[in-house]
Amino acid sequence: MTAVRVLLLPGWLNSDAAHWQSRWETLHGHTRVEQDDWLWPRRGDWMARLDEVLLAGDAPAVLVAHSLGCQLVAAWASHSKHSHRVRASLLVAAPDTERADMPPNLFNWRPIVRKRLPFPSELVYSDDDPYCGPERSLEMATDWGSTSHRIGARGHINGDSGLGDWPAGLALLHGLVSRTV
Repeated sequence: MTAVRVLLLPGWLNSDAAHWQSRWETLHGHTRVEQDDWLWPRRGDWMARLDEVLLAGDAPAVLVAHSLGCQLVAAWASHSKHSHRVRASLLVAAPDTERADMPPNLFNWRPIVRKRLPFPSELVYSDDDPYCGPERSLEMATDWGSTSHRIGARGHINGDSGLGDWPAGLALLHGLVSRTV
C-alpha cells in the first residue's frame, strides 16, 4: 500500500468520527479529500476538487469512496483527463440519487453517471441500506464494471453500522490493490 496514495472520498455531510473512513484516516494516514460544501454538494465542484488533490501528488492513487463519494468517482472518471492516475477504487454504499425521496441537496447528482470506470473497482453494498436497494447497487456495479461484495444487513455502512475500524473493509481494499499492482 506504500506505492499508492489512498484518498478517502466521504459522502454528503462528510464522515463523522465514528465512521470507518475517519478511523482509517487516523489509523493508517489515508488522505481525506475535503470539500468546500458538505451540505449542498455540487457535482462539478467536487469533481474539480478531486482533480486538484490527484494532481498535487506524484504517486498513483486508490480511491476509497463512501455514499455520495461513489457517485463522485463515477462522474469524475467519465469527465477527467487524469483518471490514469487512479489504480483502483473501493466504492462503499453507493446511494441511488435518482430516488424520489432524496433530499433536494442531492438533486444535482442526477442522473447517475453509468459509464464503465477506466480502472478496477469493487462496490460494497448492504441488504438494508436506506439510500439504495441491493438490486440498484448491483445495477450500478454492472454499469461501472465493478465487482460487487454484499455484506448483509449493515445499513448505510457508516458510523451507525457498528463496524468500528472495519478490518473486513480494509482487507477488501488490500485485496483490490494487490490485484492491480
